[in-house]
Amino acid sequence: MKLSDAPCPIARGLACAGDAWSMLILRDANTGLTRFDQFRKSLGIAPTILTRRLEVLTEEGLLEKRRYSERPPRDDYVLTAAGRDFLPVLFMLGAWGRKYRGKGKLTRFLDAENGTEIAPIAVDSVTGEKIGTRPIRVVAPK
Repeated sequence: MKLSDAPCPIARGLACAGDAWSMLILRDANTGLTRFDQFRKSLGIAPTILTRRLEVLTEEGLLEKRRYSERPPRDDYVLTAAGRDFLPVLFMLGAWGRKYRGKGKLTRFLDAENGTEIAPIAVDSVTGEKIGTRPIRVVAPK
């Protein structure tokens, strides 16, 4: 079974954006990068890998291509609603990385309006409880 067809929504999410390069591209896109060369410079990624990841993120609906030059043909890669909605996932992963892999100098993420460091938490909107503090139960689809 392919991850993208799995009944688990975590597996489906990982199928479209679960590799490190894709997540870093989405991180950079959320900071305003849109062009191939910008992503390449920021990430130090091989062009072939970047091309493939941009294709997948576009196919999966996290990025949208917008042509900005006909000669030579050049596209911007712009976040869709799904791509913007992935930012909290990245911040939760970053908080985990800071807590468990946080040795040495680390990048800080600040709120652009008030300058405070962002400290994300995941909260269940139904109970108001922090996720990870209560037992979970997995229910397979019928």
